[in-house]
Amino acid sequence: MHELLASGIVPGYHRARFRGEGMTAQFRGSYVALVTPMALDGRVDTKAYERLLEYHLERGTAGFIIGGTTGESPTLTPTELCELIRLAVHTVDGRVPVIGGCGTNNTATTVALTQQVCEAGAQGCLVVTPYYNKPTQEGLYQHFTVVADAATVPVILYNVPSRTGCDLLPETVARLAEHPRICAVKEATGDVQRTRDILSRCGGQLDVLSGDDSSALELIFAGAVGVISVTANAAPEAMAKMCAAALDGDRERALAIDEDLRDLHQALFIEANPIPVKYALYRLGLIDAGLRLPMTALSSECESRVVAAMRRAGLEVSD
Repeated sequence: MHELLASGIVPGYHRARFRGEGMTAQFRGSYVALVTPMALDGRVDTKAYERLLEYHLERGTAGFIIGGTTGESPTLTPTELCELIRLAVHTVDGRVPVIGGCGTNNTATTVALTQQVCEAGAQGCLVVTPYYNKPTQEGLYQHFTVVADAATVPVILYNVPSRTGCDLLPETVARLAEHPRICAVKEATGDVQRTRDILSRCGGQLDVLSGDDSSALELIFAGAVGVISVTANAAPEAMAKMCAAALDGDRERALAIDEDLRDLHQALFIEANPIPVKYALYRLGLIDAGLRLPMTALSSECESRVVAAMRRAGLEVSD
């Protein structure tokens, strides 16, 4: 286990029961599924990346997901991913956790990538369900068990059936919760009852993090401990405050903040993620407009909707 986790001093990482030692790992609050800044020719822009990391640290983001879907993981090489993780760990310097996305639809490849992500210094691994090949629930159980066995840091399961064509059911999550390194599930179905079902089945052994900004607040009210957020890329301070209010039981304040973000949650998925959110960050002057194929620039007819939603969320967008 990474020394920062073992010491319990990483902000945003609360070392309540890590099961191998009678204890479970817990990541709380607003975690940003960070975009990967790119130049127009598709090269990773490390200077913009470092600026983004500091931008979030100044605005209350609880931690970073590096190389997730929003970070264009399908087009990042393992070398690029690990370099991004190393750079994030260096820049963050223990202030918040850095979690590496390392899921693929090949178990052996996922194991190898997970080991590389751990060696690069990530303090957690986010592992998506195998996409396209549609494994059974038993296949999912065995896949995640093998991957978690290979990890040296806490593992977060990631269920996003709308993108993967594969649904990790609550009963399988409950089986996986017995593994000492599996600490949470990122549940991106937006189904509040499913969150309640998972928590009921797992009996405190595993946390739920929302993977859907539009329903994140409802999931926190239902027992989730935070969100892995796309919206936080553009509105990190608001997302951090919303999560903090909800986790503190201040329902009225959390609802008011979420209402201001409602249109932005929707607009950032008007086209496939991360196309709209990278456009939003470009309009904020934080990154260049680069994407890698098969992702292409936001269509002109959608630009005004994204900008209008940004303004309604209180973000300053120049004309």
